[in-house]
Amino acid sequence: MHNVYLKNNLKVTIRKATEDDAQNMIDFYNVVGGESDFLSFGANEFKRDLHEYKNYITATSKESNSIILIAEKDSTIIGIATINSPQKERTKHVGTLGIVVSEAYTGMGLGRGLMNELLEWARLNGITKKISLVTNENNVTAIELYRKLGFEKEGLLKNDNFIKGTYYNTVVMGLLL
Repeated sequence: MHNVYLKNNLKVTIRKATEDDAQNMIDFYNVVGGESDFLSFGANEFKRDLHEYKNYITATSKESNSIILIAEKDSTIIGIATINSPQKERTKHVGTLGIVVSEAYTGMGLGRGLMNELLEWARLNGITKKISLVTNENNVTAIELYRKLGFEKEGLLKNDNFIKGTYYNTVVMGLLL
């Protein structure tokens, strides 16, 4: 666990998630799902059984090539960043990155801070050699950040999301470590 400072000198704690965070994480995802059309789920669509989600967090914490980070301000979750990797020998070197930041904290450097934490962890874990991610093609701010961090566009999934009556394409990006 350590502290980072955002652009406005706001102190935020970044730490690994524990099973005790499960309900707060579910609640966070259900709120931020309604704040952005760039996530794969909407408001209250992050339906998870609490016991199963606790087990998922515990299992993930035991994997050397997967991590769940939480960003907190005053013990309230304001961001979650993950790298989930398969455990199969042929694909365990590839992690899938996910990042969600509360709308109230976007544009302050929290996304970049969480990304830097994930990338540093991935480079040091001894397993991960590639990180993949997907995002809505209209999420230009995030795509710009990913490019600045070295990610390259690897593909486009056409009409992959249906949001408020409109189909959107998904950009697939990757970073070789």
